[in-house]
Amino acid sequence: MFLYKIEIQLEQGQAHLIVLAATDEKAFSYVESHVQRHFLKVPEMTSIAIVEKKRAEPGNGYVIEG
Repeated sequence: MFLYKIEIQLEQGQAHLIVLAATDEKAFSYVESHVQRHFLKVPEMTSIAIVEKKRAEPGNGYVIEG
C-alpha cells in the first residue's frame, strides 16, 4: 500500500487529496468520490496529478502548505 499526495486543479483554485491505495490507478479512481463528498457543489476538475507517492509505514505523512 502507498500514500499518495494528489493535486487537483479546480475551475477556481486547487485542492490536495491524501489517499491510501495499492496502485496508481486505484488512487486516481478514488479522487472523484472524495471531491463529491467534500464539496456541496462539485467543482469542475481540470487536471489531476500524483505529486508524491510513499510506501505506507508508521510515521509517514505529508505537510500541506496553505
